[in-house]
Amino acid sequence: MTWTKYQLFLAGLMLTTGSLNTLSAKWADLFSAKGCHDVPEHNFSHPFVQAVGMFLGELSCLAVFYILLCHDRRNPEPRINPGESFNPLLFFPPAMCDMTATSIMYVALNMTSASSFQMLRGAVIIFTGLLSVAFLGRRLLPSQWLGIFITILGLVIVGLADFFSGHQGDTHKLSDIITGDLLIIMAQIIVSVQMVLEEKSVVPTQKVETPSFFGFFVLSLLLIPMYFIPVGDFADNPRHVLEDALDAFCQIGHKPLILLALLGNTVSIAFFNFAGISVTKEISATTRMVLDSLRTLVIWVVSLALGWEQFHGLQVLGFLVLLLGTGLYNGLHRPVMARIPCCAGMLDTQEEQNSPEERERLLGDGKVQTGDES
Repeated sequence: MTWTKYQLFLAGLMLTTGSLNTLSAKWADLFSAKGCHDVPEHNFSHPFVQAVGMFLGELSCLAVFYILLCHDRRNPEPRINPGESFNPLLFFPPAMCDMTATSIMYVALNMTSASSFQMLRGAVIIFTGLLSVAFLGRRLLPSQWLGIFITILGLVIVGLADFFSGHQGDTHKLSDIITGDLLIIMAQIIVSVQMVLEEKSVVPTQKVETPSFFGFFVLSLLLIPMYFIPVGDFADNPRHVLEDALDAFCQIGHKPLILLALLGNTVSIAFFNFAGISVTKEISATTRMVLDSLRTLVIWVVSLALGWEQFHGLQVLGFLVLLLGTGLYNGLHRPVMARIPCCAGMLDTQEEQNSPEERERLLGDGKVQTGDES
């Protein structure tokens, strides 16, 4: 099938904005500037402020939707379907999971490289698959179980690459790298819980950006108590509190380039969510998964080019193994096998073990994204 210019634009937009999202967040972490009250220059380490900015970007998508909806209602024949009515509180539990996972991942990004950060997020398919079996009563296909085991192997390889890079005097301490990698894995568990809660609560798909409303306002309010919670050396800010939002604003005032990095993170997530949903609608969920995997490659190449990290052969192997595991879980092998007579029979045998409804749900669950969209 030949892609239209609009489809090519959407694919390019998703790949570009998805890569910029992680790169701009990491760029902000690399800055150092003076703080409030003439505090000496120090690293910009404000993960929770960055998380608020990301939710602001997602919230802008919801604002644009309602602006377009209001404008459409003025027409004699409205064309936009506002979707079914629902209780907004349905979104609160998954929104809290989203808020917690996002915050943890921004903390982890400050401790590890951007490429490892993106690769390790592929762990989400492991926990999503296991939780869907345990709590949703799903039966995974053999290829999906194989994809999970291969993904675990890929995570081990990426973890080893980070371990050896820490011994080679990379930009991060070994202890920070290990902690950051573990935090990313922990965040993926929470993301998986979010997905199960959304399906268990029968969350309306038309309102996918609504959780960002709760995430933005709750996390913004939490910045106040975070300002007074001491965490010792775990926090890399002058007061050693969980989050010092005032110090973040002071650093931005002293070095405006930090604001540019934060805006890049906020704006890119808004366009990335739009592009991701549009790619799924206009092309396919499989294409979206492939583009998301390419995003990991772009982030890794750009990080190497900018000197943010060193080249490690194990990362290449880890990326390829993770790509294979994700592809198997998402059914990317199916079109290839369907063209081979003997393999096509194997696919038919596997599918006969499940009802049509079960197969549809399995393939739907398989379209797990490793991106930042909520």
